[in-house]
Amino acid sequence: MEQTQQLPLVSVIVPIYNTKNLLSRCVDSIRRQTYRRIEILLVDDGSTDNSGALAEKMAMEDKRIRVFHKENGGSSSARNLGIEKARGEFIGFVDSDDYIEPEMYERLLSVALEENLMMVQISRDEIDEQGNRMPDVCVPPEQPELWECETFMRELLLHRGDCSFCTKLLHASLLKEERFPEGELNEDFYLLIRLLPRIPAVAILPEQDYHVYYRYGSNTRTRNEDEFPQVFTDIVRNADRVYEIVEKEYPALLPEAMRFGLFQRLDYMLHIPISLMNKENEFYCQVKKYLKKHRKDVRHSACLTRKNKVYLLLLGTAPKTVRRVHKMIKGKRVS
Repeated sequence: MEQTQQLPLVSVIVPIYNTKNLLSRCVDSIRRQTYRRIEILLVDDGSTDNSGALAEKMAMEDKRIRVFHKENGGSSSARNLGIEKARGEFIGFVDSDDYIEPEMYERLLSVALEENLMMVQISRDEIDEQGNRMPDVCVPPEQPELWECETFMRELLLHRGDCSFCTKLLHASLLKEERFPEGELNEDFYLLIRLLPRIPAVAILPEQDYHVYYRYGSNTRTRNEDEFPQVFTDIVRNADRVYEIVEKEYPALLPEAMRFGLFQRLDYMLHIPISLMNKENEFYCQVKKYLKKHRKDVRHSACLTRKNKVYLLLLGTAPKTVRRVHKMIKGKRVS
């Protein structure tokens, strides 16, 4: 892509929280982009490991980098500050423990401009802490595809779509009034389902240019089975939000939306510690009540597997017993 001042500025927002050992790899991968007309917004979200100082050092080395410091408020809060400060016509996001290929933003922007699109998505892979490539969470297409937003929504509801904003380049006007929800996890899904009805289509590119560094100890990953990350309650809340959007914008997808809500509650019920499955836990009681109410939907769903249906029907009737048996089966498999 020819480099001229007429080409749009791309703002790349990087929320930072205690990732000093990984930050240089992340920022260097953005600095090496073949598309040069970018600004890099590093938002230090109250780091305590000198990540903020490292960000300032990198800003002295590259005039395209701007650094902002704030009290700790979570990734959504840091991203939202970056959106407010961004000057670009297009906006992208990179998490500070991940890294990207040099051609990523040139690929994305070329398609966005050629097809006059407000959102374009690259593919991704995941690397574990030992450097091993993990199975693809989202299978990339064999060639570039253009999805109408109803198709994109359907893929999300069937857990085949990629809701991450880190793999996307979007026109800044989409975020003029919308922001990531602060104090919640599963925040990318929340924002994406609100934006999709506003655009006609999204291009999906096959190149796996975004590399997710899968590390334990993050908000959604833990090795401790007694911990119950907030994300499992937030995915249920988002299931109800997306059902309302589908009901209004994509009524043909209501069976998939019902399946999505049931599946998210199945995920919740299979992860909540048994010690929290009691009458004092109001949210748990609501999930249990929902499963009882929607037994008919479970049985007749064409979007759920037979195994899903069995688990959902049993969890709505005798959840603690099912969980104890499930834990025993998992234990035998591990041993």
